Amino acid sequence: MKKTLIALAMLAAPQLAGAQTLQCAAPSGTQSIRPDLATDSQPMRVLPIGGYTLAITWSPQYCRDPKGDSRFQCGSGNRFGFTLHGLWPDGEGKEWPQYCRSTAILPQAVVRRHICATPSAQLMQHEWAKHGTCMAGYSPSRYFQQSNALYYRLRFPDMNALSRRDSLTAGDLAAAVAAANRGMTADMMRVTATRDGWLDEIWICLNKAFRYSRCPAHQGGLSPNAPIKVWRSGR
Repeated sequence: MKKTLIALAMLAAPQLAGAQTLQCAAPSGTQSIRPDLATDSQPMRVLPIGGYTLAITWSPQYCRDPKGDSRFQCGSGNRFGFTLHGLWPDGEGKEWPQYCRSTAILPQAVVRRHICATPSAQLMQHEWAKHGTCMAGYSPSRYFQQSNALYYRLRFPDMNALSRRDSLTAGDLAAAVAAANRGMTADMMRVTATRDGWLDEIWICLNKAFRYSRCPAHQGGLSPNAPIKVWRSGR
């Protein structure tokens, strides 16, 4: 394992503490990846792009119930706050494009370069196959460069302090995230939670130029008044 400390400046920036990748030991070996293909329930759908969603996952919550492909993210001494789920092209209406063309397995060099933002090689394959292939002129390298640039530009409030607030709502969380990011307002994101009300993901809405944009009403997420809890993973 080659030790790679991600963005050491983040550790010194109070607004970023506990928010993005704090420490990541990037694997040096070949990562096992399965093809990710369209299915009857998830068919190919080629549609015009009307905007984008940048989806980020709250890793401490994800790691409360580790999944099959989670050892790298949830073990081995790695520490993550928000991780990059993916960059999703949205349609011009309620439908969105997906699995727009068949694709090969991701190059290992691309995986190694970006796995400390999206800490699962299989998830990276899924994001490229389902979403990245719908972005005209994009290669895997360009797709992940674009999504990572948007991800690392984000700034976050003190998530530890927010987790200790009484009566925290989705609107409170959205307002705190918006306040940390120039040009963003609370209605430019959707907050999602587990069935038990724990923070799961934040979906940030972007226009076709990748600038923050007001989310369409149909995109879902919690209502601003919905209570929400933030799992701290013992930190």
